[in-house]
This record gives sequence, structure tokens and C-alpha cells, in this order.
Amino acid sequence: MKLTRRATLLGAAAVALAGCSGKFKTYNGPEVTRIVVYKDRRRMYLLHHDEVLKDYKIGLGFAPRGHKQFEGDGKTPEGSYIIDRRNPNSDFHLSLGISYPNKADVEYALSQGKKPGGDIFIHGRRESKRDRRGSDWTAGCIWVNNRQIETIYAMVRDGTPIDIHP
Repeated sequence: MKLTRRATLLGAAAVALAGCSGKFKTYNGPEVTRIVVYKDRRRMYLLHHDEVLKDYKIGLGFAPRGHKQFEGDGKTPEGSYIIDRRNPNSDFHLSLGISYPNKADVEYALSQGKKPGGDIFIHGRRESKRDRRGSDWTAGCIWVNNRQIETIYAMVRDGTPIDIHP
């Protein structure tokens, strides 16, 4: 009887610990009402109205200065967008989609005979762990470490505004 009880307790503990190691976290705090990014400071803030809930050091696109205008330019967009989708199966751990390009972005790129690009996300590191580059290596996305994107993914809802400043 003693051995069965011990095995049951050890099994329950293993199941509980396995749940702690997953990438999907829960969040029950104040609503994130806005995300604000300052590219030159390499900082991202999750806000509840005027209160900063979280503050993260970030990396950007491989050519971070200026507003993203064209596919492949390596720039991170600037302006007001929204979080418009989630990717739980991202190659970059987890990711939250940013609504770039907007209508003005598309019109400008087309007026120049180019594509505006797209698939801009806030994401973690590549799952393969091959990326060991410096801080600005994405194609225009905003990246944080994997533990941070787990928290951000839990806190931020689709429809959350994001303001990206130079």
C-alpha cells in the first residue's frame, strides 16, 4: 500500500511540474490597453492606460532606422497599428502579429513600384537556436527572449493598439 501511495504522489508531482514547463502562461492582472515601442531606446512597454505593467529590452529588424516601406528592407515599421493575430506554432517560439501594412503603407509601396512586405510580429528566438546574431537581426519584427514572449503572449489580446516610435 505504501509503494502505491508513493508512486501516485510522484506521478502527480511529475504531471504538475510538466505543466509548469510549457510555453503557454496565464495572466489575470490588469488589461494591457496599449503597447508602446521606442526603437531608438530598444524598449517596449505594456501599458494599462498610463501605468507601465511590463518593460522589455527588444531587438529589431536588421536595418532599424526609419519606417518600413518595402519588402526586404529590414526596417521595423513606425506608426500606429494593432495586434491582429497570434501564432502559437511560430518558428520563433510564440508570436503576436502586428497589422502592418496598413492602407497608407500599401499605397506608398505600390506608388514606388514595390511590395510593402508583411508578416511583422513580436516574437521570441528561433526554435532551432541557430540565431546567435546581435540584437537587430529580424526582417522587420520586434523580438524578445522566449520567456518574455511567453508572458507577453499571455498578457496581450488581439485588438490591442501598438504605437511604434523611431
